[in-house]
Amino acid sequence: MTGIIHHPPQARAGQPEVVPGWLVGAMIGLALASLALVSFAVLTGRSHVGVPAQAAPVAERSLILDGHGARAVTVRDAADGRVIADLAHGGFVAVVQNGLAREREVHGLDPRLPVRLVAYANGRLALVDPETGWSVELGNFGNQNRAAFERLMTTD
Repeated sequence: MTGIIHHPPQARAGQPEVVPGWLVGAMIGLALASLALVSFAVLTGRSHVGVPAQAAPVAERSLILDGHGARAVTVRDAADGRVIADLAHGGFVAVVQNGLAREREVHGLDPRLPVRLVAYANGRLALVDPETGWSVELGNFGNQNRAAFERLMTTD
């Protein structure tokens, strides 16, 4: 039986392996520019951009998202365990459930604990995990994806 002998690449004689100086300078410049921008924002008290506007909740529903692999999800009412939707091809609901399950796995929590689906006075719709603080603004993913969760809010 013959084996394959692997020889690691070696630098050519007299030519050390180096990162080009211009690339090192560009990386340092990028780091310094990022530091300068963040420092400016902090020192001037600039408000955060992309943070959802605060508003009062106008409707809320506690749900249990029970995932079945990467694509399927069963949605239950947290109050009585009744099935609201059984989605064999859950689409966006399954994608959100997968993200929630991952976050809960990181925190060592049961993925089937209830989450809050919250509609706000300013039109926002969010799924909020009271256990980890994780949340997702559902309106940021397009009208069809938002509508998938709006149906869960009104389905009895």
